[in-house]
Amino acid sequence: MRALFDRPEPRRVSPGEYPMWDGALVLLNRDLAVTLPEQEPLQLLALPPYDADEPENVYVALATGEWHGNYLYPDSADDPASALAIVADAAQETVTERLWQAWPLCAEHGLGMHPRDADGQLSWWCAGERLRRGPAHIRAAVGALDTFVRPRRPNRKRRRAS
Repeated sequence: MRALFDRPEPRRVSPGEYPMWDGALVLLNRDLAVTLPEQEPLQLLALPPYDADEPENVYVALATGEWHGNYLYPDSADDPASALAIVADAAQETVTERLWQAWPLCAEHGLGMHPRDADGQLSWWCAGERLRRGPAHIRAAVGALDTFVRPRRPNRKRRRAS
């Protein structure tokens, strides 16, 4: 047990300690590399609990060791879908709050996207069309922002080479 004001030292979580969260973090780091290539991969950091009978608190952190938001709920480490959802939320919270920018952005609308279930697959959802009274849209599955190819717009004017 620690004193109330003792600041615990975080430790980097070793690969394999939380396999479901590791797998989810691989997908989030794939999206981070595509959307913010200057950023190093996200990592899992753990803080010891205040009480010895409690589990440690694990956070999604930037490569610098900074994080923001709630810890990952231990129950989510047993189910791939829950693990991906909780890690996606935590990653988005950390990136957004620590870098002071929305992440990830919809390439079409320039708005921040949010993780949402779409037909059983966690995907990045954009409300951009809703602003023009159209339907919201799914941009890509979490971890697949690198595979998205922007559709050709038939009515868009093309630039002519001079």
